[in-house]
Order: sequence, then C-alpha cells, then structure tokens
Amino acid sequence: MVDKIALEKVRNIGIIAHIDAGKTTASERILFYTQKIHRMGEVHEGTATMDWMEQERERGITITAAATTCFWREHQINLIDTPGHIDFTAEVQRSLRVLDGGVVIFDAVSGVEPQSETVWRQADRFHVPRICFINKMDRVGADLNRTIQMIIDRLHARPALVQLPIGVEAGFVGVVDLVGMKSITYRDELGTEMVISDEIPAELRDEAALLRRKLIEQVAETEVSETLTEKFLLEEDISPEELRAALRAATLQGKLVPVLCGSALRNKGIQPLLDAIIDYLPSPLDIPAIVGTDPKSGKPIECPADPRAPFAALAFKIVTDPYVGRLAYVRVYSGTIHNGANTYNATRGVKERVGRLLQMHANQRQEIESLSAGDIGAILGLKNTFTGDTLCDPSRQVILEDIKFPEPVISVAIEPKTKADQEKMVDALKKLAEEDPTFRVKVDENTGQTLISGMGELHLEVLVTRMMREFRVMAKVGRPQVAYRETITRPARGRGRFIRQTGGRGQYGDVELLVEPLPKGGGFQFEDRTVGGSIPKEFIPAVEQGVRSALESGVLAGYPIIDLKAIVVGGSYHEVDSSEMAFKVAGSIALREAVQEAGPVLLEPVMKLEVVVPEQFTGDVVGDISSRRGTIESMEPRGPGMQAIRALVPLAQMFGYATDLRSMTQGRGTFVMEFSHYDQVTEALMQQIVPGGLRR
Repeated sequence: MVDKIALEKVRNIGIIAHIDAGKTTASERILFYTQKIHRMGEVHEGTATMDWMEQERERGITITAAATTCFWREHQINLIDTPGHIDFTAEVQRSLRVLDGGVVIFDAVSGVEPQSETVWRQADRFHVPRICFINKMDRVGADLNRTIQMIIDRLHARPALVQLPIGVEAGFVGVVDLVGMKSITYRDELGTEMVISDEIPAELRDEAALLRRKLIEQVAETEVSETLTEKFLLEEDISPEELRAALRAATLQGKLVPVLCGSALRNKGIQPLLDAIIDYLPSPLDIPAIVGTDPKSGKPIECPADPRAPFAALAFKIVTDPYVGRLAYVRVYSGTIHNGANTYNATRGVKERVGRLLQMHANQRQEIESLSAGDIGAILGLKNTFTGDTLCDPSRQVILEDIKFPEPVISVAIEPKTKADQEKMVDALKKLAEEDPTFRVKVDENTGQTLISGMGELHLEVLVTRMMREFRVMAKVGRPQVAYRETITRPARGRGRFIRQTGGRGQYGDVELLVEPLPKGGGFQFEDRTVGGSIPKEFIPAVEQGVRSALESGVLAGYPIIDLKAIVVGGSYHEVDSSEMAFKVAGSIALREAVQEAGPVLLEPVMKLEVVVPEQFTGDVVGDISSRRGTIESMEPRGPGMQAIRALVPLAQMFGYATDLRSMTQGRGTFVMEFSHYDQVTEALMQQIVPGGLRR
C-alpha cells in the first residue's frame, strides 16, 4: 500500500473525446509509462486494460467509464477513461461531475467532431479546466492548424499551442516543447527512450521562436501574472518556469487551453502529456470548495478539501460486480472514511455501513484502509445508495448537487422466453437500471408489456446482451420505438371532482387547474394560487402528486407530457370526507381535462447527424437525408477526398441507417448521431402515429 500523497500532488482527471479519437489507446500508454502495467494492450486486438468488459473488447469501443490510479513525478493521478459514443453520454456526464480536470483528445485528421462538442459543453457546464491532446499526428491528412482553428470556431475556446510537431504524417518523429524550447524525439518504437535536446531542427527554429512569442502573448493577455505581462511588454526574457506557472494559472481559470500533439498508437508524445497533466491541471486544492445544502434548513454548507473536515462524498456510479457484489464509486470532497465506518445517506435519509473500501484498476480491486478528501474509490456494502446520492457524517448532514442526466429517446418491448426467466429478468433489469440512470424500465398499462428505454439502439443492444450474458436471462426483444412526448400550445382550465359516497365516510376532492405552456426544456412547474382556504394547504401536495402522475400518460397517445406549468386556482373540500387520496385523484382528473382543452400536440425527438462520406457519394447521401425529413445544416471538407454533412433528422426515420449508409457508400461512409431537441409532429404524421386522433 502506497503512503498517502499530499493533496496538492493529486490529480483527478478524465480522458474525454469523440468515439475513435484514441482515448483508450492514450490511457493504455499512460498506464504503461507510469509502470502501472508492463505490457501495452491494444483496442483493435481486444487487449486494452481499460476496456475490460467482454462487449468492449468485441466491439472495440468503450462502453463504461473505467477508473484507475497511477503515479508520475511523485504525483498521484486518478484517471477515468470515458466512452466516446453518444449512447453512453451518462458515463461522461457523471465522470465530469466528480473530476477536477480533463484531457480532451482530438483526431488530427477529423478535428472537432460532434461528440467532441458534446463532451466539451459538458466540461463547460461543470467548469472543468482541461488540456487538449491532438492525436494521430502520424496519419495521412493530419493537420494540426486546421484542428486548432476548429477548436476556436466550434468550441469557442482559446487554445494555447505548447508543442510543435517534428515532421507530419509518416514522417512524424516527435515534438518541440515551446515552453522549454527543447526538441523531444524517440529512439525506440516503444517510446521509452526519449531524446530531449536543446537543439531544435533547423527548419523549425524560426517557427518555434514565433510560436513561443505568440504563446507568451496569449498568457500575458490573460493578466494572470503581472510579472510575466510586464516582462513581455518590456521584451525581457521569460524563463520556462515563469511561463509554465502563468499558463497553469490561466488554465485553472479557464482562460486558456494548452494544446499538445502526438500519436498514442505510435507511442509518441505521451510522457510530455503526463507532464502537462501535472503542470497545468488542478489538484483538489486548486478548485473552489464544493458547496452543498443543509437538508433541514436549506442553508449552504461549504465542504473544504481537508481530510480532517467532516466527511462528505458523492456516489457517482453503481456497479454490480459478479464477484464482490454491489459497488458504489464515490468521490470524497471532504473528510475521511474508514473501513467498517457508519455513514449517512443524506439524499435518502438512511444510515449506511461501509463494508470494504477499494481502489479500482479497471475491473481489478485493491483493498484500502481509508478514503480521504480528493480520493476516488469504491465502497462495498451500501444497500440504499444510488447514483447522485450524498454520503456524509451523521453529525453534519449535507446534500451535494445531484447529477442531471438526459432523458431516454428510444424504447423496445422485452419479454422473457420462459416462465423461469420472468423473475430473473425483473431482477436483472432492476440492477441494470441502478447502474445506468439513462436506462428506464416500465410496464405499459394498456398492453402489459415491459418497455426498456435508453439513449439509442446501441445502448439498448449492449444492455440486453449484458442481461443475457451476465444474468443468464433469455429474452425476446421487439422493434425499437420512438420515445414521443406530448405538450400543450395554449393556456386552458380544467376541473376535477372526485366524489364517492359509500354509506360510511365518503371521498371528496374538487380541484380547479390552470395549465400554461412552458418554453422548450422547461420541464414541469407547479404553483398554488388558491385563496381563502378553498383547498386546505395540507391537501396541496396531494394535488401535485395527482398532477404529476397524470403527466406520465398524455391525452393524445399516452406519451409523457412535458414543458407545462400547472396552477391550482380553486376548488372545494368537505370537512369530513376530504382526504389526500381524493385530492390526488381530483388533481389527476383536472389536469387531463385542462390538457385536452389546451391544444395538445405530439413531439418527436430530432437528432443531430454528422455523416462523413467520400465526395463522390455526397449527392446520394444528401438526397437520402432529405427523404428522411432531414434538414441539411452544413457541409465541409474533412480530410483528403472526404465530405462531412451535418443535418437534423427525426429519430423515427433513422432506424437501420447504418445498413443503408453502408450500401450507399460501398461501406466507406460513417455517421454519428446524438439527441438535439423535441419538435412538433405535423398533423398528417400525427394521424399515422395516433390513428383516430385524441384519446379521451
């Protein structure tokens, strides 16, 4: 067991990128050069350490975020390798929520791709300082300058180039470090023998000097270091140490993003990347102390990154391990927790006992005695803790900000093949839903079918395969269905009365509701505007419960209703017969009545699509997208002889697109798709989806 490392020497970082940019390959090299592993695995051979799941190795993609710990320059790096496929965006979201810094990897040929934009926006939301690594500099068509320009144009970031490649494409042999003005080349194919020299290749000297001056100018403009700005204006020499310190400050404040380059597959540029992680990314002490709320008073509580402070941690991932059971991955923000300790789940208001504490290395585990502020580890034995829950010291209760996840956009019906599979399937689906917050399971009231919902076809396919392999459940899966939604277009009123007289005590609830449409993404809001005690205050929460339950099944086709505000404006009650149950039912009836008068419409998920195809197939692909009710947004060259087409297309038209694209482009076209927004369905289309119109 390694001694605890000082907090300023800890780095909690995530590797994030578009699918196929080289995240897992770079992670594998990081583990090799930090001597965590002694042989590099390869994604294409199915031997990568961080892609440990059977399906990850078969498909050659990362499905689940894998955590590990390694050491470099006497610093501890807690590293999470995240998936690049949009279907597994929840893994990226929850990782970024608990990380202090990020390494964003770009493909030097493709530049900034759609999922690169998505993960960048997620990192922006959580204010995660990051550095960029432009990978695949050895590939034909690699273009560093174009990628940097795309970072500026598409991500609206301020990249600060800290390295210059020596050679391009097949001639790529190393980099020039612009901070220290040294050349770094490699003697062997494994990349273990670096040659660091003050001698920069003659053909690059002028360009390197110019770029270093530009780098200093960029740092000076951020005004993070008065000394550096002054020296720059007076044209005095600036030492590498001064420049590094100022660039670190600018990175931590989000004013600049250092950009490095290399080739992970060819083992070039990884050690300088490790140096940059230490030099430019924050320790837990460099980020502001996380602020939670007191569950009783609602007042803010600061949780400092101090091992001696009261304990507070966020559970960001639940995993069912076939060997040890249910694991909760946690990030400790303050305090320390020991094996066997009692803790408190403030989110759910329950006491929990810690079984064992584990440090993770992909799917391997090492038992440890304690987890302290700044640590990322796993806890065994928590029965009632789920993703987004806060664990804290019972004497100082605090709730940390939850993790928000996107809503599923696609569903399939699933049924067990045999009676024996029935119970096993219910248990398996429950465990998978605990692990993945974007995976939902519900039983359709009308058909009795079990419906599973997720972020895309691949997402559901992976989960069903896991259910069959890991839980030994045989099941039949239906065709994918689109997760439509319903909303309203105008304000309307509705009245709900629930009156039952049965000899003894009856039931009486009477609610008048006003519903108003909210802007896109507005969700649901509830307001009580009753006056004069027309409905006693103790029954208002029951009305809200009734309204919420009615939102789950809309009036057009039974899809959930979104973007709506419900206002209780009146009603009446009976001193003896009124009850919470009566007002819950009345609230539900009132909402359905109001929605039917409020111009209900059906909404369908619209996807952002990017297709990269050889130029000769552009016309066919554009025509096909238009035939799918798609809108072309832009077209641009992408590498030699390739064209990137960006469009918005309804999800309903995109099932089986992979096969159609392959046949259109002789197998050379690729595409990525992610959810964009919900849009109103046309009247003609609604008649196809909802034959017979309104469901009364």
